[in-house]
Amino acid sequence: MSDTPKPPDLSLQLQIDDDVANGQYVNMALVNHTETEFTLDFIYVQPHQPHPPRAKVRSRVILNPKHLKRLLGVLQDGVARYEERFGPIVLSEEGRH
Repeated sequence: MSDTPKPPDLSLQLQIDDDVANGQYVNMALVNHTETEFTLDFIYVQPHQPHPPRAKVRSRVILNPKHLKRLLGVLQDGVARYEERFGPIVLSEEGRH
């Protein structure tokens, strides 16, 4: 028998606006950081653009380092489960496709 009390189950009701629920397609991300936060910019680069190509930041997410590390773990777990089910995700040599 454990002396450590079990934390209560967390029940969270999520609300999402229609425009957020529709999501945004992105094909590039930039990550910047300071000592106290990470900034993730999710970007859509339009294909077949004349030089220089045009790109638009579709979303910016700012996290503290602990939350980013938790997000990284969840993403790694999700990719591992995806690859178990559908096979490996192969990156092109440029790392862009």
